[in-house]
Amino acid sequence: MPQQDLLFPEAEKLLSWYDKHARILPWRLPPHLRKNGVTANPYLVWLSEIMLQQTTVATVKAYFEKFTILWPTLPDLAKTDREDILKAWAGLGYYSRARNLKACADKIMNDYDGIFPNEEKELKKLPGIGDYTSAAIAAIAFDKPATVVDGNVERVIARLFKVETPLPIAKKEIKKLAKQLTPQNRPGDYAQAMMDLGATICTPKRPACSLCVWNKNCRVFKTGMMEEYPKKMPKTKKPTRYGIAYIAIRSHEEILLQKRPEKGLLAGMSAVPNTEWLFEKSNFTPDFPPPSSAPLPFDDALHCGSIKHTFTHFHLIVEVYKKHFEANIKAPPNGWWSSFDKIKKEALPTVMKKMISKAEPEIF
Repeated sequence: MPQQDLLFPEAEKLLSWYDKHARILPWRLPPHLRKNGVTANPYLVWLSEIMLQQTTVATVKAYFEKFTILWPTLPDLAKTDREDILKAWAGLGYYSRARNLKACADKIMNDYDGIFPNEEKELKKLPGIGDYTSAAIAAIAFDKPATVVDGNVERVIARLFKVETPLPIAKKEIKKLAKQLTPQNRPGDYAQAMMDLGATICTPKRPACSLCVWNKNCRVFKTGMMEEYPKKMPKTKKPTRYGIAYIAIRSHEEILLQKRPEKGLLAGMSAVPNTEWLFEKSNFTPDFPPPSSAPLPFDDALHCGSIKHTFTHFHLIVEVYKKHFEANIKAPPNGWWSSFDKIKKEALPTVMKKMISKAEPEIF
């Protein structure tokens, strides 16, 4: 159990620090406005939190600004086609988030009269919203005293209380400790202050402990072993999968694309035709890709080399082959020809762009 001097009074110190040092972010309502009674926009809070899942702030900024220009309100997003959302999301990764954006917007419009629910329990009923996101929206958008624990907060709490249990096993323990610190006063600002503390002061490497308003209470700071916390389980080696990509080019100006299945990795995204990604290397050589797996006759195709890409659970190595076709060749079922000048607007994940770039470096 935490010491008494680590309870609610410490939140005021952190909030005072946040009032002076809050990061300026395009989705964030500055603390001075919140203190003056201005309320946060739940749509912007929700959109940013979905984008920030397993993605850095620096990467999200441009996507957030693009989305809010295209769809400034929840009804605007709900009215658009999912394909347009996937196209705008392309390159941000974890594409189930984009599919859930559309599903969530539709559900709020249909089941909640277009109004975001403000309680964690109701928020968790929405597609793509789990424990963390529901707490973040409840606190930041509605100032509910919800306990928000992301990676930054986990690090702060693990060091503050010197949590010896390694992550991810320690998640419940850390959430319980964090809950004891969550104040009733300004919980939305407090949640963001905790995130900022972890992002700017209590960093993974070389934390600026001398600038931390909580350093006198931090148990790990007293030991000088800050970089050893949070404790983590030993990393397991990621397996490697292998595949083949077929870059079919028509009339030197169009590339054949297909849509991936609606379930599974990169579901519903645009893709260049490729084989299954297998754990064992396929029986092929650079001069002879398996013709049965190609969408069009690929005899005498040019081997352009390989690309490497890392997903959450595995590494991927893909051999890329290219072949040119005449203008009268038709696309196979579930395929279409996309011109070089329009392909950037397709819903292509980063891994597919890598494959295309290996064959046609000038396109991207």
